[in-house]
Amino acid sequence: MSLLHPPEAGEFGQFYSGYVEKAGSDPIGLLDRQSVRFRTLAGTLTEEQSAHRYAPDKWSVKQVIGHLIDSERIMSYRALRIARGDATPLAGFDENAYVAAAGSDRRPIADLLGEMTAIRAASIALFRSLDTEAFERVGMANDVPVSTRAMVFIMAGHTEHHLGVLAERYRIAIPD
Repeated sequence: MSLLHPPEAGEFGQFYSGYVEKAGSDPIGLLDRQSVRFRTLAGTLTEEQSAHRYAPDKWSVKQVIGHLIDSERIMSYRALRIARGDATPLAGFDENAYVAAAGSDRRPIADLLGEMTAIRAASIALFRSLDTEAFERVGMANDVPVSTRAMVFIMAGHTEHHLGVLAERYRIAIPD
């Protein structure tokens, strides 16, 4: 498959524009590179580091990874539904409620990162299976039009955003 061209403004909600920009010119390649980073983190991140919160009211590192897991599942599900031409509007989700209910702090960090890697592999396989027509389909998610192509950019950029937060605010050494 050739590289995807960036989605146009009408293919996603404006609040996702920062994520779309962070995805660069090869979002599927970025998804693949991020997966390698997760596998590397699994071998280097300690339980103590993964319990860290940079402020009392902020998520722990484990909760950030749990959020990425939940978001990846939701975004890839949205992308699948849209790619298959399902016109049913897709609901939004409350990320804070999901994090609170997930119990990520009770899990070993290696398990969380292993799950993230597995989900990411499934997402990449889905995106690599799609043709141009599937990427161009538009559906509704969280009351906003969104194309399958935009979902790929949003997913890659969302993960890139959170990896940056882990590096900057949590002082986690994120591998290149």
